Amino acid sequence: MALVTFNEILPPARKAGRAIGAFNIANYETAKAVMIAAEAEKQPVILQVYQRLMTDPYIAALAAMMRKMAENASVPVAVHLDHGASFDQVKLAVACGFTSVMFDGSQLPFRENIKRTAEAAEYAHKHGVSIEAEIGHVPFGDGAIELSTAVEAMEFVRETGVDALAVSIGTVHGYYNKAPDIDFERAAEIGKCAGVPLVLHGGSGTPMKKVAAVIRCGFAKVNVATEFQHLFQLRLEEELQRLEGKFLPLDKLTLSPTEAAVTHLRKLIRIFAGTEVPS
Repeated sequence: MALVTFNEILPPARKAGRAIGAFNIANYETAKAVMIAAEAEKQPVILQVYQRLMTDPYIAALAAMMRKMAENASVPVAVHLDHGASFDQVKLAVACGFTSVMFDGSQLPFRENIKRTAEAAEYAHKHGVSIEAEIGHVPFGDGAIELSTAVEAMEFVRETGVDALAVSIGTVHGYYNKAPDIDFERAAEIGKCAGVPLVLHGGSGTPMKKVAAVIRCGFAKVNVATEFQHLFQLRLEEELQRLEGKFLPLDKLTLSPTEAAVTHLRKLIRIFAGTEVPS
């Protein structure tokens, strides 16, 4: 069990018509919440960090903590770089001990995305690390959605050798300003043609019934960041207001936010795994 790459957990999940939850963490408490939830549900999980944290001088220490949590787990855990912004970030993640990386060239011209992703994939595979990439573009907030196609997916996977592919089918990162319009027909077509497990970016705020339908199209990884971290933040604010400025050791202060996050994560993990039907 314990520390794995995508190749040990995503293909079996896809074959079984389920998905693995990939949750963006930022500190000990958020990582702890993910691990407690995964252990409680007895399901594999992906601990991932957003590329912004790769510029932090202590990223190696955060990565070491994530690896240690994974190594001690009774369920498979991948440690992943989310939205790697450059080849240098990919190399840094590999050096820090990540078992999986993402190189995000989705805003590059298609041929340039292929070229640069193939270079990153060759490097990752040389070091025993799995790699995710993205075509189309899943924007943040109100950005323009560039939908992916099955033809692009087949060509991209064939020429880059990536292990997982994020595609754009109507979701966005962060919270929605209007209900998402998911193209399920497109999702199913890409799922039949891509040849690798697909990744759904923009899990926060997407109705879980729609997420479950997308998973059945071959999406074996579902990313969640905003809603998970925002829940932690809101519960922390409640605790601070309750204290009215009085001191409480930080380990005790974060207990309630962590418990709330665990409850939420457990529900998501069950839905992604198909052990709970979304309401």
